[in-house]
Amino acid sequence: MLWVKSFHIVFVASWFAGLFYLPRIFVNLAMVDVAPSAERDRLLLMARKLLRFTQILSGVAVVLGLWLWAGYGIGWGEGNAWMHIKLLVVLLVLAYQHVCTRMLSRFELGHSMPGHVWFRWFNEIPVLLMVAAVVLVVVKPV
Repeated sequence: MLWVKSFHIVFVASWFAGLFYLPRIFVNLAMVDVAPSAERDRLLLMARKLLRFTQILSGVAVVLGLWLWAGYGIGWGEGNAWMHIKLLVVLLVLAYQHVCTRMLSRFELGHSMPGHVWFRWFNEIPVLLMVAAVVLVVVKPV
């Protein structure tokens, strides 16, 4: 199980790296004109490739996490509330990734989008979710 745990940590860290950087691309997209340009096309290409890679990483991280959950037999018993709250955090991270996917589609279609300052704040959400997950796993406060 230590091999599974090791690879789970690597894939989760890589997944979050993508979620940290994708909204930074959105910041830059929000700052360029909606009219077609080489800069806009390059940013959209970077975002598409990063999102695709991040989705693959998230799939592997979730599968490995489920493997760990089943392997350690963490159920609904006393002292396991931390795991169920962490699972909620994972669902929130997956929802955030879905929102990023929808936002990229809206950028590609040239729809009206929030400004770059909004995306700078939006970029902080995965940081908070990662902190919550790490604290829940390491400290097990509940």
